[in-house]
Amino acid sequence: MMREKVVKPLQVSSRGALYPPSTYDPACPVGSYWDTTLTDLSWRDPAPLQQEVSCDVAILGGGLTGLSAALHLARDHQIQAHVLEAGALGWGASGRNGGFCSVGASNLPYAWMVKRVGQAETVRYYQDQRQAVEGVLELAEVEGFSVDPQGQGCYVVAHRPRYWRELEADHLIYTQVAGYPAQLLTAEELREQGFNSQENYGALNIGVGFGLNPLKLTQGLAQSARQRGAQLYSCSPLVAWEKIGSWHHWQTPGGTVRARQVIVASNGYTPEALHSSLKGSLLPVLSNILVTRPLTEAEKEAQGWWDPTPLYDTRRLLFYYRLLPDGRLLFGGRGGTRDTPEERRHLQSYMNQQMRRLFPAWKAVEIEHFWNGLACLSRQMHPHIGRSGADPSLWVGLAYHGSGVATAVWAGKVLAQDLAGLQPQISALFRRPLRPFPWPQLRLQYLRLGYLWAQWTEG
Repeated sequence: MMREKVVKPLQVSSRGALYPPSTYDPACPVGSYWDTTLTDLSWRDPAPLQQEVSCDVAILGGGLTGLSAALHLARDHQIQAHVLEAGALGWGASGRNGGFCSVGASNLPYAWMVKRVGQAETVRYYQDQRQAVEGVLELAEVEGFSVDPQGQGCYVVAHRPRYWRELEADHLIYTQVAGYPAQLLTAEELREQGFNSQENYGALNIGVGFGLNPLKLTQGLAQSARQRGAQLYSCSPLVAWEKIGSWHHWQTPGGTVRARQVIVASNGYTPEALHSSLKGSLLPVLSNILVTRPLTEAEKEAQGWWDPTPLYDTRRLLFYYRLLPDGRLLFGGRGGTRDTPEERRHLQSYMNQQMRRLFPAWKAVEIEHFWNGLACLSRQMHPHIGRSGADPSLWVGLAYHGSGVATAVWAGKVLAQDLAGLQPQISALFRRPLRPFPWPQLRLQYLRLGYLWAQWTEG
C-alpha cells in the first residue's frame, strides 16, 4: 500500500511555536473566572485515547468549533466523529474568552470585503454572522442547556470624540447593507441607558448579539455531542500525522485515530508544524481578562453603570467589558507578544490601572481573577471555513479574529453540512484558502509594530 507521510512526528513545544511552552501546556492553570461558575467540571475530562480506533471524521480541537461539528455530524447526519483535545475540553479560547456572542469575526473593512468578494457575497457575510449569533440561542434551546444570556446587542463606544464619525459610517453599513437593527447614541443617551466611563463620547448599538457564559456553552455542546454518539478524548495531543492511502492516521501518546476525513479546529492553539497547508498562515494573539469581585448596587450606581449589554471601544487595540450576572466587572484587552511570567505581571498591572482609570468609582474594588489566552488572526483578516486546498479530505474552521463565540459554533454546523455533502451556501469570504504571511518567522515582529502604531495613533 502506498504510504504518504503528510507531517513528520511533531512536538508542539519545540517546533517553531510563537510563544513559550507554558502558553500551550495544558498542565498550566488558566485561572479563568468561568471555571468557578460550574459546580461540576468532570465533563471536561473524558478519558484520553488509549487504543487504535477508526471513524468517519476526526476532529482536532475540543472547543466550540470542534464540539459543534461533532454534535451536528452525529445529530443531523448520523456521522460519528472522534474529537481529540490536548488538554481539558474547552481548555483553549473557548473556555477563556469574554463571552461576547456577537458579529465581527472579520477585521476587513466593508470596502475591502466588497473589493475582495463583491457586494452580494459581502451582504451574505453579514447575513451569515447574524445567523451565527441567533443560532447559538436556538441550539441551546433545542438541546436543553443554558448559556446565561445577557443584554441586547453590543455597544461600540467612541473612546475619543473623533471616532464618532467612524461610528456614523458603521451605522450606515449595519443598517443599509447588513440589515441589522442599530442605533447611534450620544454620550448623554448612553449614560441614561446605564453606562458611564471616562471614555464615553457616544456609541453605536449593534442590535445583534448578547453576552453569555462561554464555558456553559462549551459544556452544553460537549454533553450534547456525547449523548448523540460523538467520542471525545481529553489529554490527547496530536504527536504525529501520516496519511496512508485514503486514511489519515493521527497518533497521540496513548493511541491512534484512523479517519477518512479530518477537521482542524484548534484556532490559535494550532501547532505550527501541524500541516504544510497551515504553516505560517495563522497569527495567534494574546488577549487578557480580569474580573472583579461582585459590585454592590451602590457601587454600580456611583459609577452610573448597570446595563448588562457587552461593550467594546473604537481602539484597534481595543478594550472590551461587561457586567456579569453576579455583578462582577469583566474587563479585557489585547496586548503582549511574549507571554512570559514577567510580561503577564506587567499586563495584569496595566489592565488593572486602565480599568480604574476608566471607572474611577471602582478604584478600590478588588480584582479576583486574571488570565489570558490566544485569539487567532489570518493574513486575509477573516475566518476560514471549509475544505483545505492541499487535501480534499482536510477541512478547517479557524481564525475568528477575537470575535469567534458565535462564528465558531456556526462553523461547526457548516463543516458538518460540508462533510455530509450538502454544500451549504455561505459567503465566499469564508471559503477563501489560507495563505502564509510574508516571511512568517517575523509574525510577532509585525504584531509588535502594529501594536506600537495603534498606541501612538489612538491613545
